Amino acid sequence: MRVPKKLTIGAVALSAALALSACAPAAGGNGESGDGPAEVTVGVITSETGPLAGYGAQYLDGFKAGLDYATDGSGEIDGTKINVKYLDDAGDPDKAVTAAKELIGEGVNILAGSASSGVALKVAEQAEQNKVLFVSGPAAVDAITGINDYTFRSGRQSAQDVATAGTFVDDISGKKVVVYAQDNAFGQGNVAAVDAILGAKGAVVEPVLVAEDVTEFTPFAQQVISASPDLVFVAWAGATSGAMWQAMSQQGVFDKAPVVTGLGDAATFGAYGDASENISFLNHYFPAAPDNDINDEMIKAVETGGGTPDLFTPDGFNAAIMIVQAIKEGNGDVDAMISALEGFSFEGPKGSNTVRAEDHALIQDMYQVKLVSKDGAFVPELISTIPGDQVAP
Repeated sequence: MRVPKKLTIGAVALSAALALSACAPAAGGNGESGDGPAEVTVGVITSETGPLAGYGAQYLDGFKAGLDYATDGSGEIDGTKINVKYLDDAGDPDKAVTAAKELIGEGVNILAGSASSGVALKVAEQAEQNKVLFVSGPAAVDAITGINDYTFRSGRQSAQDVATAGTFVDDISGKKVVVYAQDNAFGQGNVAAVDAILGAKGAVVEPVLVAEDVTEFTPFAQQVISASPDLVFVAWAGATSGAMWQAMSQQGVFDKAPVVTGLGDAATFGAYGDASENISFLNHYFPAAPDNDINDEMIKAVETGGGTPDLFTPDGFNAAIMIVQAIKEGNGDVDAMISALEGFSFEGPKGSNTVRAEDHALIQDMYQVKLVSKDGAFVPELISTIPGDQVAP
């Protein structure tokens, strides 16, 4: 068994959207084996179809590889067999709630997922209402952290992204950070996050917000330059991304200050056009970033299974390790499983992780990355690994 024992450290508590589901004999018809149940069922709710199906596939590949790793290929821990039931939320919170209720009605008290922040928040509500364990996955919304006692994270959150962006400037205190974003909930949320995190470290935060129907970005690129930034943080999504980055290149924004944005999964590596090699990327994971045996094992297992390791594969792998720890120490009791995860430190594909006891945030390393041209395509290259305690939410 390769899962380390729980460390009772008063560190960071990680609230995730993954609920561990153990079927006790009375509810699930399982017999007892030793101190724990003979069988435990884990309900995994994530996107197998819909707009986030690609993220869901990465998570599921990692989860299956992690479960195999954490149980030494046996699918059981200390005589307790672990069954997994997979349900598709299609990115729809209502569908996810229906799936969660179905699983809980069957006696499942451990849930895991999802790729969607909206789904994860709703499943977290169900976890609290029904007193079941929920380990959240790729969903990055900060509201999941600390939402309730039953919810944990197995991935990173937006606050860790923003904190990583700040590491591209030496001593952010007194520096001006321009947040260049769309004038919608996503963009406004990023402005608020940068203000809360980098502003708290002494940065002066100034937003440049662009209406979603704008198609000519030259005036806004010029506005960014006029603000005399020390750092530009870009939060952008959708079909206008290419035109926006082109205007940034043409107006010389990259000559004025570091321009930072998040690097997504491999499907996005070619989306930045001429700006690709000028952008400073913060990153959660790409396969070549960590250098450790567990990452190598995960990559091998996923590729052997026909998958491709990507941005959210470690989140699934971590979730499996956390669930095995909860089952091992909790013996089917939800309160005991919660105690087993609070303060739990373990080695995963990204290296050392710690579940912060007070709010269930997952403290983990993050990365500075650049894109480089190789064989006619852009690929990520590691600049620096940022220790988890430096970018803790």
